Amino acid sequence: MQNSYVKSASEIAVMKRAAAITDDVFDCVLAALDEGVSEKEIAALIEKEFSARGAEGTSFDTIVAFGAGGAEPHHVPADTRLERGMFVTVDMGCVVEGLCSDFTRTVAFWEPDAEMKAAYDSVYRARKAGVASVGDGVPCKDVDAAARGILSEDGYAEYFVHGTGHGVGSLIHEPPTLNATSEDVLRCGQVVTVEPGVYFPGKFGVRIEDMVAVGENRPFSRHSTELIVIG
Repeated sequence: MQNSYVKSASEIAVMKRAAAITDDVFDCVLAALDEGVSEKEIAALIEKEFSARGAEGTSFDTIVAFGAGGAEPHHVPADTRLERGMFVTVDMGCVVEGLCSDFTRTVAFWEPDAEMKAAYDSVYRARKAGVASVGDGVPCKDVDAAARGILSEDGYAEYFVHGTGHGVGSLIHEPPTLNATSEDVLRCGQVVTVEPGVYFPGKFGVRIEDMVAVGENRPFSRHSTELIVIG
């Protein structure tokens, strides 16, 4: 049953096109982040730019979270306005020929404090470990363990409140599931996300997400996962 989620070479090519469009729209986001802009305004920009580039729509409700909003994994964009010292988390994707993209980055608006930098560094290394562990025949729980282990070692275990990833295709969430209790096994040609995160209520959050095809193990996104500081 699980093999039905294996993608053909042509399907993977389409998903990479969707990811490329997402990358281009993220460039627009980075250019638009300025003091006083609201989460809702950035979310509207994202949807406008996806449409301008020929996407069929967004693959899920766009998440734009400033500061404490980033502590909510599924934050709904609000009227919150960007201030210096905030983290900005953007989770977005588009649909091309019926197939989805999924992408998250957290960036800093002006210089972050030491606590923020430490959390970002841990998530950065967790994502790297998770992507490196993806491979044909690998139990999905092992990918979760690779990412979760980094965060646990750094003292963030209680702040990582969701699974490490999921399959992507015509649906934004499909098998396999990459979490601690998953019984799924990765198969060559499946496309999955690796998206560790940490969330500190009332303060900030960090999530970094990439899509990878099992067997390639190279992120679809061209954007670096190193911390971007704007300002």
